[in-house]
Amino acid sequence: MAESDAGSYAVAPDELPVALTDPAYRQAVVELLAVIAYGELSAFERLSEDAKLAPSLEDKLALAQMAGAELAKVQPLVDRITQLGGDPFAAMAELHQAVDAFHAHTAPSDWYEGLVKAYVGDSLVRDFYREIAAYLDADTRDLVVSSTVEGQHAAFAVDRIRQAIVAEPRLGGRLALWGRRIMGEALTQAQSVAAERDALTALLVGGVDRPGLDLAALGRMFTRLTERHSERMAELGLEA
Repeated sequence: MAESDAGSYAVAPDELPVALTDPAYRQAVVELLAVIAYGELSAFERLSEDAKLAPSLEDKLALAQMAGAELAKVQPLVDRITQLGGDPFAAMAELHQAVDAFHAHTAPSDWYEGLVKAYVGDSLVRDFYREIAAYLDADTRDLVVSSTVEGQHAAFAVDRIRQAIVAEPRLGGRLALWGRRIMGEALTQAQSVAAERDALTALLVGGVDRPGLDLAALGRMFTRLTERHSERMAELGLEA
């Protein structure tokens, strides 16, 4: 999306936080919200597909409900992009390649790999966006945080995978390797999205009424992401 696409407001400038009156920052926010929205839309599609692999009707219904919860998160993001003068669908269309590449490289081969991916991979990407949210204006931060809250999928995945490993211990080794692969691909996706968009890169540096993220802080951020990944793997009964 060209920068001019976010150049007109659907709300009066005096109703916006100071940071959002900066065109460059507003462009970055539009792009960030767009990639999160597309990610949630992709999660809906993928959970709907994964439901076809479910071993029971109970599991199928649980995943279908989770897919619906992901879809419900998209509209508030779309609405906010529109309020900021952006075209949400054009913005998503320009940012979808990294998300699609992640899913293409991590297509699960069975039900359990799908659960690990949804729990570990999606959570890691959401952690990344929540980390970025700390450097945003308060209104945008609140929207990003509310859009990346983990739902009931977490407890569901942990329960199902732990049961499966007890029943078939060898499964744990395969899923541990799969979890490590997901970690690498998710970090690559997150870094790719930030690096390929100048506005998103500038967002992390700081700007009007906002602190920036220096190299030391960036290192600490990725350390926290890695630590959370290890904690989630442990919750699944897997080695990180």
